[in-house]
Amino acid sequence: MIVSVSATAASAAETVLRRLSLVGRTRAGLSEALAEIGVPEKERRMRVGQLWNWIYHYGVREFDAMTTISKGLRGQLAERFSLDLPTVTAEQVSTDGTRKWLMRMPSTGPHDRGAEIECVYIPEVDRGTLCVSSQVGCTLTCTFCHTGTQRLVRNLKTEEIVAQLMVARDRLGDFPNRQPPEGAFVPNDGGRFVSNIVFMGMGEPLYNFDGVRDAIGVITDDQGLSLGRRRITVSTSGVVPQIGPLGEEMGTMLAISLHAVRDELRNELVPLNKKYPIKDLLEACRNYPGLSNAKRITFEYVMLKGVNDSDAEARELVRLLKGIPAKINLIPFNPWPGTKYECSDWDRIERFSEIVFRAGYASPVRTPRGRDILAACGQLKSETEKLSARARLMLDEAQAAAPAVAAE
Repeated sequence: MIVSVSATAASAAETVLRRLSLVGRTRAGLSEALAEIGVPEKERRMRVGQLWNWIYHYGVREFDAMTTISKGLRGQLAERFSLDLPTVTAEQVSTDGTRKWLMRMPSTGPHDRGAEIECVYIPEVDRGTLCVSSQVGCTLTCTFCHTGTQRLVRNLKTEEIVAQLMVARDRLGDFPNRQPPEGAFVPNDGGRFVSNIVFMGMGEPLYNFDGVRDAIGVITDDQGLSLGRRRITVSTSGVVPQIGPLGEEMGTMLAISLHAVRDELRNELVPLNKKYPIKDLLEACRNYPGLSNAKRITFEYVMLKGVNDSDAEARELVRLLKGIPAKINLIPFNPWPGTKYECSDWDRIERFSEIVFRAGYASPVRTPRGRDILAACGQLKSETEKLSARARLMLDEAQAAAPAVAAE
């Protein structure tokens, strides 16, 4: 099911330079905003704490709702800033409950329509996982990945990464006193809908290291969004120099997009391997800070028919990972228009999994989720391009309909 946002969502007001949103900012960023409107330095720490609680714990969308802040300061904030979230251009709901949102970030000027990215929410029995993007497009050109066929536009800012979680919680009714939509996963332990985050959307997170690091700082702050670092997984295709700093500065779980056990094949599937070959990548994994049986690395391995799915490759995978506390996540290939690859047959996947499991590694086969809406692993892109054109048309129509507003 596809729910497209009406033309009003691309209203004429969006064609004007927006007041900058405070949503997604770090504590330092909020302090800078308060300084801009003349709040004394000695008062800012308290005011930052108040804003933080209202924005990230309660998810309020209007400054007037911040009843612990004086009316005068609320007015000053509203004149200069907003609490806008990215515009959801379209929402798609899979038959399995997976939701994919196409989001357009707030524009920064009259000629900027804002970056567009995709974000996916996957409800499960015991958790709700949000797959977030870290870049607009991707630069890695992995041949089996649809996202990799889209050119890199730019890194997402910290605010834009955090805002994806804010949109998800807002639309799922995941803030206090909000109602969830029909069919939403309801936690049975009193927790929130979004309990886990994976940086596995569009882009390579470790090529946006500072933005991802600062976003994780906001997301894990226990006075606001309050997700534990052990519930956040950062997935990389193998940016070796940044793997150690990731563990030291972020302390999250690590996932490696491996997909091959020989450099020759990985060079083709994951061209980044030419710069950081398998030996160097696995050495960085062995030295990952905090690595233990309780904090294992997940190795992602997409199953490609006749390419990387033989018994010999399963045994070589086990040999390569010897001594690394690890889980091997086998991913049935998710097809997309124009790909040259096919998914391995199910009995071949099971045989590969059995070899890995008998060697002592957990080797779950990831259940494909959201395939019908191109929201599964490696599929993010095509709907973005198609719906982007629709969003641009809506925006152009709004501009034509309200020239007076645009000129203000």
